[in-house]
Amino acid sequence: MKVRIAPSLLAADFARLADALAAAEAGGADLVHVDVMDGHFVPNLTMGPPVVRALRKATRLPLDVHLMIERPERSLSEYLDAGVEYVSVHVESTPHLQRCLDAIRRGGARAGAAMNPGTPTLALASSWRDVDYAVVMSVNPGWGGQPFLEGSVDKVRRLRREAKDADARLTIEVDGGVGPANAAALVAAGAEILVAGTTVYGEPDPAAAIGRLRDAAAARTEASGTR
Repeated sequence: MKVRIAPSLLAADFARLADALAAAEAGGADLVHVDVMDGHFVPNLTMGPPVVRALRKATRLPLDVHLMIERPERSLSEYLDAGVEYVSVHVESTPHLQRCLDAIRRGGARAGAAMNPGTPTLALASSWRDVDYAVVMSVNPGWGGQPFLEGSVDKVRRLRREAKDADARLTIEVDGGVGPANAAALVAAGAEILVAGTTVYGEPDPAAAIGRLRDAAAARTEASGTR
């Protein structure tokens, strides 16, 4: 299983986003995570479609847009029109999850469903055929730099088991507090995309930090549960 690393621009210097994208490319990142926050669904406010369109023009890496916004169906088309490759919406943010996921796919992107820490994995039970990837939030969303919630490893493992039981092909992404200390355990539990903000952009050399995270994710340690 190839583990993909997705540096999160939320932890980058917003005045130097082009440099942050260049560092992600130099470090061999697989995609770039873009957090869109509306100040309502989560307390923070970040960026919207104009910035996402500018980011799309500034990097060759796929953009993984994470919509932490209320009623995402109202603005999905604007992000899809920007040409992004991945879009995730929160299961808690809309009464029309299936409609959102279908719109994302029809717009040419991979459709993701994100879950807050308090949301059970069974929230996806009726969406297996509509979702391409699930985002397990390992912090309460809204701010970068929060400590990793340890129960997230078990949640990833449970989601992987439920997807297998449903014969669903599902990629699991983990977002929040991810770093070298927990990467191997997350991968062993079934995570395939690791989102890392402070772990990457909080370091003097973000490109090197990406390499260290990838090495940690690939490590066959006793803590990871692999042999």
